[in-house]
Amino acid sequence: MTQAHQGTALITGASSGIGAIYAERLARRGYDLILVARNRDRLNSLAEHITTETRQVVEVIAADLADAAQLATVEAKLRTDASITLLLNNAGIGTHTPLLQSNIEYMTQLIALNVTAPMRLTYAAAPGFVARGKGAVINISSVVGIAPEQLNGVYGGSKAFVLAFSQSLHHELANKGVRVQAVLPGATATDFWATGGLPVENLPAQIVMRAEDLVDAALVGFDRGELVTIPSLHAVEEWDAYEAARQAMSAHLSSNQVAARYRITH
Repeated sequence: MTQAHQGTALITGASSGIGAIYAERLARRGYDLILVARNRDRLNSLAEHITTETRQVVEVIAADLADAAQLATVEAKLRTDASITLLLNNAGIGTHTPLLQSNIEYMTQLIALNVTAPMRLTYAAAPGFVARGKGAVINISSVVGIAPEQLNGVYGGSKAFVLAFSQSLHHELANKGVRVQAVLPGATATDFWATGGLPVENLPAQIVMRAEDLVDAALVGFDRGELVTIPSLHAVEEWDAYEAARQAMSAHLSSNQVAARYRITH
């Protein structure tokens, strides 16, 4: 049974994995949907299933967000469709390949999809959200955004951008009625790993979360108003301490005096 109408959620990377699960969950919460991904057939199949199950209105946009022209089509939708109340930046690619063994063209495409696309889509959506005094942006980051040594550094850097971007958005827009959440999954059982060249079956089972569990936990965090949600981190006090230390240090990061440890002594 669906809840009261919540407006429309635009979801990128919606044809499979985390994005497809979010689509189903949000539809059951009362959102109409705009599903964005490259594979139109998979989008249409998912849209038909969700419409049958929930009776919510589902639109599909087949677009490769690494392509500037196709990305612009989605940007235009976000700027002009006032029914959109939630933007979910989920589309992304990754790799476990070490930096020196990575293909530079693939790394460039990764930045286009993981960094440029969510940045441009958020810029397209945010003015309308602010004007209406209501809206939400959910950005799918990754635990490698705070632990970049674990995987390829370009991938980790792209997800660190998503986290920092989300924190800054929250700082600027929270008092304007716009909610922001960054979700940091750990290893999750999707085709993300196989696409990157390492099927999830090769990972230790104890570190891999079901995608359904990840999304459900992230939505609990969203309901609680969390800015940063890390579903696989059991000791939340570790994040709290990390964030408290970062906030405390931020007041001391700029000075007209060189730190004593860097002063030249004779």
